[in-house]
Amino acid sequence: MKVVIDTNSLLSLVRYYLPFDKKGVLFQFIKSKIENGDVIIIDKVLEECTYNSKGLVIEKLNYLADKAFLKTAKVPYKSDSLLVPNTKQFFHQLNSVFVNTPIRRKLTDVEFENQKNSYIDSADMKQVIFALNLKNKGEQVFLVTEETESSNDNKLFKKIPAICKELKIETMTLPELIAKYDGIDIDCY
Repeated sequence: MKVVIDTNSLLSLVRYYLPFDKKGVLFQFIKSKIENGDVIIIDKVLEECTYNSKGLVIEKLNYLADKAFLKTAKVPYKSDSLLVPNTKQFFHQLNSVFVNTPIRRKLTDVEFENQKNSYIDSADMKQVIFALNLKNKGEQVFLVTEETESSNDNKLFKKIPAICKELKIETMTLPELIAKYDGIDIDCY
């Protein structure tokens, strides 16, 4: 099982879970999953982690700033050369299925193309494309996100869970991921 994790899930991990991880069990567990490649962090997510919440994720998950660890674990995954498996189908979906139509109608074609290109280069879409590539290679893949499928806050493109649902990529939240791994005995006191 491969897990692609987003910025907000890492932020939730350090804000809401690690403070209660008194013995460092969860800290070490996540570190080992990243190290062996079961939990994947792409470069765009790691970049977001450095400036979101003043670098709290990097500060609390200090191994994500350790160059030796990053090199050994092959973190982060470089996303600049990611290609979509079925380009024609994917771009059709991007233009028609993944888009928030009422917002799209307010934009000119040029504005839409500019925003679409920015979105394709965003951490959200790079994670989806990476997960899609893993899925097409026969991997069981989950995209961990704290986003919900509903309400996209008047953004041009739908949220990660809605896009993943269309692409048949499984999503889960951080608590669901922790529950999925058997044998984590977190002592909160």
